[in-house]
Amino acid sequence: MSWKIADEFHFFDWSEVEKQKDLSPADRYKKITLWAGKARGRNPKVFDALCDWFMNDAEWTEDKLAENEKIFLHGVLARFKEQNARLRAYLKELEPSGAVNPPVFAALDAFDKALDGDAPEEIGCTVKRMLSDFSCMSEHEARKKIGGEKTGASGTDVVSDYGFCGHIKNLDASVQWTLFMPDWSKQQQQGFQVDSFEYKTIPSARFIGKETGDHESMEWRKDLFCALDAMTEYRSGFDHDLMFCHHYGKGVNQERWHGFWGRFMKADAPVPEGFSHWDLVPNDTDAPYLTFRSQFAFAKFTGDLQAMHKTEGYDSDAMYDVTRNIILGQGVTIPYPEIYWTAEVFLNGACDDWSTAFLFSVVYDN
Repeated sequence: MSWKIADEFHFFDWSEVEKQKDLSPADRYKKITLWAGKARGRNPKVFDALCDWFMNDAEWTEDKLAENEKIFLHGVLARFKEQNARLRAYLKELEPSGAVNPPVFAALDAFDKALDGDAPEEIGCTVKRMLSDFSCMSEHEARKKIGGEKTGASGTDVVSDYGFCGHIKNLDASVQWTLFMPDWSKQQQQGFQVDSFEYKTIPSARFIGKETGDHESMEWRKDLFCALDAMTEYRSGFDHDLMFCHHYGKGVNQERWHGFWGRFMKADAPVPEGFSHWDLVPNDTDAPYLTFRSQFAFAKFTGDLQAMHKTEGYDSDAMYDVTRNIILGQGVTIPYPEIYWTAEVFLNGACDDWSTAFLFSVVYDN
């Protein structure tokens, strides 16, 4: 590998700023968001190339260590630190205009902490060791914690060996998301719009339902919700019909999507025979099994129903994408994959109407 790979990252061209002095703050900020969108399209692939480089023993012989240190510490990490500093200063200059999305500053802070060596516990010691004595990169096991396995263009592939490159890849993405996602999520609302959006934490609850599949019919669905209707003393207070979806706490590359018709009931609700259940709690830290958090974004939509459920041009469908992208733009954590779940909400009942609202699991401080 040569210095070329470091140049593959889409760093901001600061010479462009001089050409923008006569633009309004809003237009100057727009230029930043356009750059962020392009960086999101390119940078994940370059981070994955770095993973391959770290895991290629032939690239890490003794005679290459000094050059590799310059490439990674100066050509990659130092350039991101410089970019973050200049970007923060430029955004602070534009901030009084009201054009800047405030969560970008927290995203930049988190990225800077990582570039200084702050990393998840399982790789943190090796990261600090690398920054103080790069010669340790001659060890394959040490490089495994820095490079790790590739997480793919979207960063959603779950891997056995999660490395420092994957960590800073996610934080780079967070900066980009807080810049371009607010505008992009508005552009995605074609023929429909977000009517309301809020974050909710409900008390401990139990989702009770049945998995959707080829066996399903409208009669089968009606019988399912009639059974839940009869459990009046166990209503949770959030009593909408749901299509509750998850991947059993695994990545999309490890486990297919599973969808379950049902409702949130009280935490101690009995589970009828033939039904499945998952518990949701405000804090899942000490849960011994697959337990989801009862924190979520709650988005309601109005407009054309077919437009809300359109899949063409979206990662999943329109309601899913818009809800997720608002969350990413606000810098709120989506707990993927371990306790990630979503749900379509049928405000008028699942047997009579389309879903017009969406839930998306999050972790946030109230």
